[in-house]
Amino acid sequence: MKTKLGLTVLLLLAFAVVVTAQGQSNSDQVAPTSQKTVKTKKKGRSAGGDIGSGSGDIGKGAAKGAGNLAEGTGKGAVDLVTLHPIDAAASVGKGGVSAGKDVAVGSVKGTGKIVKGVGKGIKHIF
Repeated sequence: MKTKLGLTVLLLLAFAVVVTAQGQSNSDQVAPTSQKTVKTKKKGRSAGGDIGSGSGDIGKGAAKGAGNLAEGTGKGAVDLVTLHPIDAAASVGKGGVSAGKDVAVGSVKGTGKIVKGVGKGIKHIF
């Protein structure tokens, strides 16, 4: 009983595909000289989307910076415990520099997107 039902459904689906394919092939027969190419302009992100994306970039930069700072501090603590004070200072310094870089890059990218979004919003109002 199940196999008959399965075969019936399969045949109906195959028939529907064949009928759809024949209907599409008949409607596509247009003279090549009458076709026109239409270029569509890609829509950009909205003002709110730019502002939200900028806020996300600032958050990602801060999170990545905090992670690098924690990693450098952790390595420094391990080096200090194992009596490698020079390596400890280098690890903490490297983590701090990486954290500062990541926070700065995220802030600049995010602020740029926020300013762009605010500009779009003002342009939309006026």
